[in-house]
Amino acid sequence: MPLIEHHEFIDAPIERCFDLARDVEIHTQTTASTKEKAVGGVTTGLLQAGDIVTWEAVHFGIKQRLTAQVTVMNRPYWFEDIMVKGAFHSFHHIHEFIEKNNGTLMIDCFHYQSPFGPIGVIADKLFLESYMKKFIVNRAMALKAIAESM
Repeated sequence: MPLIEHHEFIDAPIERCFDLARDVEIHTQTTASTKEKAVGGVTTGLLQAGDIVTWEAVHFGIKQRLTAQVTVMNRPYWFEDIMVKGAFHSFHHIHEFIEKNNGTLMIDCFHYQSPFGPIGVIADKLFLESYMKKFIVNRAMALKAIAESM
């Protein structure tokens, strides 16, 4: 089960970073390269513990849907979401925020399991793990730019 961990320092208050990370419209902005949009469940505003959202995006040239649920939230320090339905066998994403040097250290820990058993493991090694790492890093950098411009 691959683990992708990314740390991003943001020169902005922890509350701002936390709220931007759970804002549906900001999520859409920070994933524009995959044309991601909320199409079911909570489709606007700030996600809360228990909320479910269905995202539609284009990955590898294929339009896909993924439904995730925010399972736990401790504002402004962390929240986690899990896949309820989608292309992965499973995923678990922890979003952590730590006050540091008059700013915020944002940490993404993304555990996922590909479908299709051994074939999925091969896909991870060939392309999927690097694709997901790039996706998470790009989203973090976009969120940083938004937070620091406010």
